[in-house]
Amino acid sequence: MAQDFERSIARNVGASAVSVRTANSDDALVGINVSNTTASQIAVDVFINDGSNDYYIVKEAPIPAGSALQVLDGGAKIVMQSSDVLKVKSNTASSADVWVSVVDAIST
Repeated sequence: MAQDFERSIARNVGASAVSVRTANSDDALVGINVSNTTASQIAVDVFINDGSNDYYIVKEAPIPAGSALQVLDGGAKIVMQSSDVLKVKSNTASSADVWVSVVDAIST
């Protein structure tokens, strides 16, 4: 069985929510890393919109200057269904880089 690993990235995320990944099938998020690229602490929101509602994975999570937040840890995974959108927002303009690792599809 082969797995289709993919990544989605966003640079300089700021005070407006950025769509980092839109599911095109049933996708499994296996890693979400948000890095603070500024000299001051920031607070970030990571959430999934299902077309109607926002569901927060973390809300106003603090990230110290020069540090990063592993949003998924301990082997946790989050499933996104087709058309779900993963979004990230910071409380500071152009302050965060985001790296998302995904298993997009499993083939036999």
